[in-house]
Amino acid sequence: MEVVLNLVYLVAAIGMIASVLMQSGKSAGMSGAFGGGGAQSAFGKKKGVDDFLSKLTIVFAVLFMVLAIVLTSLSA
Repeated sequence: MEVVLNLVYLVAAIGMIASVLMQSGKSAGMSGAFGGGGAQSAFGKKKGVDDFLSKLTIVFAVLFMVLAIVLTSLSA
């Protein structure tokens, strides 16, 4: 059982990395870090692919965190 969970954990980690790297950058640079990116709205429209990739990233991240907690409790 623990081997299967470790494999799913590995797939979730690789999937999360891949989905983050496939997303397009916001091109904000240093101005985005300090709130100067006024050209993009926080609640503006997104492209379909970017919306899908961001939701996929969230799914992989939640799966990664839940499996980390489960695997930690199994090893204790």
